[in-house]
Amino acid sequence: MTRLAFAGAGWVTAVHAMAAAGVPDLKVVQVASRTRRAARHRAGQVGADAGDYDDLPGGADAVVVATPPALHLREARRAVRAGAAALVEAPLADTLSAADDLVALAVGPGAVVAYGENLVHAPPVAEGLRACRRMGPLTYIEIRLAQGRPDSPSHLEPAWGGGALFDPGVHAVALALLLAAPARPVEVSARLAAGDGFDVDDDATVTVTFEGALRAEVRVTWRAAAPAWDAQTASPTGAVRIELVPEPRVELNGGPMPLPVSPPGLASPQLHDLGYLGQLAALSADTAHGRQPRCGPAFGRTVLDVVCAAYASAASGRPEPLPFAGPRDRSPLDLWRTPG
Repeated sequence: MTRLAFAGAGWVTAVHAMAAAGVPDLKVVQVASRTRRAARHRAGQVGADAGDYDDLPGGADAVVVATPPALHLREARRAVRAGAAALVEAPLADTLSAADDLVALAVGPGAVVAYGENLVHAPPVAEGLRACRRMGPLTYIEIRLAQGRPDSPSHLEPAWGGGALFDPGVHAVALALLLAAPARPVEVSARLAAGDGFDVDDDATVTVTFEGALRAEVRVTWRAAAPAWDAQTASPTGAVRIELVPEPRVELNGGPMPLPVSPPGLASPQLHDLGYLGQLAALSADTAHGRQPRCGPAFGRTVLDVVCAAYASAASGRPEPLPFAGPRDRSPLDLWRTPG
């Protein structure tokens, strides 16, 4: 039995709780939050104990760090120093400096630190990557992540570190990096906008240029009436389309590719289709065997590097070279709102 704790009690822990119920020999035993009321609410839903951050890991073998990004490093350190594994939610941190420290933490003796990019474990993404590899080198990538504004007011506050491009846009950037691999990103340009009443960006258009002149066009918005997550790629010999939301689907040259069926009994098939189930299953196995995760903080730092450079590009109106050479102690939002 792998015992799991939540650092944080926001909406994403409800997703993780539902996914955990579908993973054999995984049990949530502790929930901590900034407020005892929030911790008790989530803990009551999963049959766990409620406490403060100082109580963690609370006898757990692994901790899902789902706090505001500025607290990710602190809570990952707390878990690792107590001998527990840590799954750090995306985005990895609110600054590249904190991301550097998380990468260093992950290479410490006995440390098991995973980065919470659930799409790495999503079956449609895996199938889409296999289809892309069959086509040969890609020449174009286009990704769209569209949804309404988040329900949680904290995600709309400047203290979170950024808006739509920062969270959930890190997932779109991560997908671009996965599709383009092994080509490395070398430049990014971006346009950001903030709607009426927004202190953070709610709409972003980003172009990532990779080695060999491959480009990825990424659009992230909180202005959509209905959610839609999809990607399209092209090569001289074909095209692949990946749809994640509202329904999973992968097409190679217009023909559908078979996808694994979601296991029965889940609260929602999206727990399987978007990779949350596979992510926690991998965390449980990595914790039990003390092995390095498939997706670690180094990948999360690369994603954040692109995102920080994009915010800086939006501020200057010019493309930004990658890796990002700007300040490492400032949030993406600060790089856009108060450049220099």
